[in-house]
Amino acid sequence: MMLGGLAVAGAGLAARPARAADTCPIGPPPHVQGPSVYRNYDQVELDAAYDQGAYAPLNAQQQARRDANSALVRARLGEPLTLAYGPTPVETVDIYRAKQPHAPIFVFVHGGAWRAGSAREFAVYAEPLVDAGITMVIPDFTNVIKAGGNLNVMADQVQRAIAFAYTHAASYGGDPQRFYVGGHSSGGHLCAVATVNDWRPLGLPPTFIKGAVFMSGMYDLTPVALSSRRTYVNFDAATIEALSSARHIDRLHAPIVVSHGTLETPEFQRQNQAFAAAVKAAGKPVELIVAEDYGHFDMEESLGNPYGPNGRAVLRMING
Repeated sequence: MMLGGLAVAGAGLAARPARAADTCPIGPPPHVQGPSVYRNYDQVELDAAYDQGAYAPLNAQQQARRDANSALVRARLGEPLTLAYGPTPVETVDIYRAKQPHAPIFVFVHGGAWRAGSAREFAVYAEPLVDAGITMVIPDFTNVIKAGGNLNVMADQVQRAIAFAYTHAASYGGDPQRFYVGGHSSGGHLCAVATVNDWRPLGLPPTFIKGAVFMSGMYDLTPVALSSRRTYVNFDAATIEALSSARHIDRLHAPIVVSHGTLETPEFQRQNQAFAAAVKAAGKPVELIVAEDYGHFDMEESLGNPYGPNGRAVLRMING
C-alpha cells in the first residue's frame, strides 16, 4: 500500500510535462545570430563558451557541496600546514601531509575563472591523495580583480609557489624527486603556464616537474581575449603571448595528461583537444582523457574520487 501511494504521488508529478523554462537551460541564451567573432561563434555564443555558468547551471550547488566537504576533510585530516612562499599575506601554501616520510608531492592549482577561490575551499581533494601516500600542496594566490586585471601577477605567484614547494620539500616530509603538478579550469591554465615556464631564473632544473595533469584548462588566450572575460582581464598582446602555453610546447619537459568532459562548453572541449593534439604532434608524451557525460565542475569533483577520470589519472601518474 505504501508503494502504491508513492506510485500515485509520482504519477501526479509526472503528469505535468517539463518545459525548457522549468529545467536548467544549457548554452547561450536565445538570440538573433550576430556576426562571427571567432570561428563560427557570434559574441553571445563566444561569451557563453567561456562562461561555465552557461553550461553548468548547478555550479553554485556543486561549489557549496565542495566547501562543505572541504570542512569535513579538514576535520578528519586536521588543519593543513600553512607556509609562506612570498611576502604578501595571500602568498601561502596549504600542505596536507602523507603519513609516511619522503612522500611524493602533488601541487594542485585551483580554478575560479581567475577571480575566485582559495586554497581552503579545495581541501576535499586532499583526502584520497593523502590516503594513497601522497602529500598535497594547494597554493593560495591573488585573483585577477585584486591584481588590477593583470594575469601575469597570478602566473608569477603560482610559479613561485611551485618553486617553493619543490625547494622546501624536505621541510614538510616531501620527496622533491617525485614532484607533480595539476590544475583545473583557470587553475589548469595557470598550471600549464607554469609547466612550460623557463625555470632557470629561479635556479631550478627544467625537468624537476615529473608529470602534470591539466584538467579542463585553457592553453590559447586568443579566443578568451575576445570573450566577456576581457571585461575584467587586461589581455594585451604580450600577455596573450606569454600566457598561452600552446605557444611554448618546446619548453614542456614532463609527460602530461589533458582531460575534459563531454558536457563542458564547446570551447573548453576544443581547447583541451587541440592542446593535446599539438603536444602529440611535437613528439612529447601526452594522454587525452575525454570523460563522457561529465560537465566542468563534475571534472573538478572527480579529482576527489580515486575512480573518477581525474582522480584515477593523478594516482596512476604518481603511484603507477
